[in-house]
Amino acid sequence: MATTTTDRVRDDAAPIAAAPSRQAGQPACRLLASVAGALPLLADLLHADLLLYVPDGPRLAVRAHAQPHPLPSLYGTSQEGTRGGPGAQGVRVLFDTGRWRSGVNGLLVRGAPAVQEVFPIYDGDALVAALSVETNVLEYERMRHKEQVLREALASIRQTVLEGKLQGAERLGRIGEHDGLLVIDGEGEIQYISTVAENQYRRLGYPESLLHSQISELDTNEYICFKAMEQGVCLEQRIEEQDQIWIKRVVPLPQAPRRGWWARFRRPTVQPAGALIAIQDITDEVRKEQELKIKSAMIREIHHRVKNNLQTIASLLRLQARRSSPEVAESLRLSVNRILSIAVIHEFLSHGEASVINIHEVCYRILTEVTQGILDPGKNISLTLEGHNYYLATQQATTCALVVNELLQNAVEHGYTNRNEGTIQVQLRDTADSMLIEIRDDGEGLPPGFDLQRDGSLGLHIVDSLVRDDLKGQFELRSDHGVTALISFPRWQLRDPPSHLRIEA
Repeated sequence: MATTTTDRVRDDAAPIAAAPSRQAGQPACRLLASVAGALPLLADLLHADLLLYVPDGPRLAVRAHAQPHPLPSLYGTSQEGTRGGPGAQGVRVLFDTGRWRSGVNGLLVRGAPAVQEVFPIYDGDALVAALSVETNVLEYERMRHKEQVLREALASIRQTVLEGKLQGAERLGRIGEHDGLLVIDGEGEIQYISTVAENQYRRLGYPESLLHSQISELDTNEYICFKAMEQGVCLEQRIEEQDQIWIKRVVPLPQAPRRGWWARFRRPTVQPAGALIAIQDITDEVRKEQELKIKSAMIREIHHRVKNNLQTIASLLRLQARRSSPEVAESLRLSVNRILSIAVIHEFLSHGEASVINIHEVCYRILTEVTQGILDPGKNISLTLEGHNYYLATQQATTCALVVNELLQNAVEHGYTNRNEGTIQVQLRDTADSMLIEIRDDGEGLPPGFDLQRDGSLGLHIVDSLVRDDLKGQFELRSDHGVTALISFPRWQLRDPPSHLRIEA
């Protein structure tokens, strides 16, 4: 693409002898910080990548890089902190010559044709930085054919940013492709309205074009617009208009001297500032969020009721056990403990919205249930839990709860028949490939020649089946100064918890 230039600003294209470039001092640093804070907003409005270049010895460094939100960036990653770059040559001309001739330069960014515009940033009379505005060719042509009122408003905002005078821009959210845009003058008359904004107001009952209408006469909340103009600061507000929910972002336009043929005969006056308004319609997002909250509350209530029903079933089985023979009562008691281990999972799910469960907390609850419901108060047997927090999907967590419950019951019932004291330890560990659950007791150990498939109890067979079928892992029993039960399953079964659920071990 050919390079084109047109003289503009400072009224001449001669070198600026009084404005040499220099390293940024303390005042200049504040200026550049203000400019950098406003770049994301400006990038969204201009649909361009904005790179803030500053001198760094003999080279140029990118102090800040704002990528446009409405469309893909020309760059794959942020260029902040890099030196040089595709646009550095055009910026170097400005710093080397002190000349600023506004115009566009052809540019190749990652092999794609682009358009570059370079703008100086002055601290007083000293050139301290330059802004490179880089746009893909199609978007540049599309923006060039926008209505003049919008283009002038964008140019005015750009100049305010270059001067470091746009206040509050860093507090605004990003402006997207589907946001409606309006430009109003200082008296609130709409000078420009985009098609998207027309459709937004049409949904509120304004079928005709609102161009040249007064926003103060609309039956909508426009207070934020006048407040932004009065204070000269960018403002943002969430507004409910009938059944619509909008976020309005208002960027005040700087005051400008009145122009025209009458300026020769009248004393110069100041034209009231206007504003650019961006309207983001978040109605669908809010409704979906509300629906998800309702569904989440219903699911939690279902889990709560399932937990209560399981506890009711456990209570009925306890009543039945009291009227049964010792053998039947023992079987019912084991079933009660299995049911309660499942109830623990539903209790966790009834209190949170996450689809993952901290197995460390589940194991702690099961240890508490076993301590209170199975351990003989006359024996001094302690249960301990060690290891990190691990998060599993609901199905895997339920399986682990059943497995830990069965193994703890087995250790309590068979490991300390003839002993009055001991320790049962549950340990959670992991390797690069697997997660490990180890339950170790210092009880009586396994009988000589014990074979799991031949001699194992119903509970041990249940554990073996759950580990193999549900966890796709392995179950092993070892006898050495007691019994060690080791469960391992692939680490890919783990699920990373949401950030608000992560707990440091």
